[in-house]
Amino acid sequence: MSSFIFFLIPIGLAATAIILGVGIFSLAKGGAFAKENGNKLMRLRVAAQAVTIGLMMLFLLLIGQAGS
Repeated sequence: MSSFIFFLIPIGLAATAIILGVGIFSLAKGGAFAKENGNKLMRLRVAAQAVTIGLMMLFLLLIGQAGS
């Protein structure tokens, strides 16, 4: 189980980085896309970050229990 979560963490990190990159690029460029989707992208980034941090915490919990 912990190895499965270990492989999900980089996916969460990549998703967070991609969403952040798209959000920053769209806000820097401006235009209609930025006005319509800027807040949505930043909220999505926060959600992706929360999920990734939760996966990290779960992974640490699981490997801590396996070591005992």
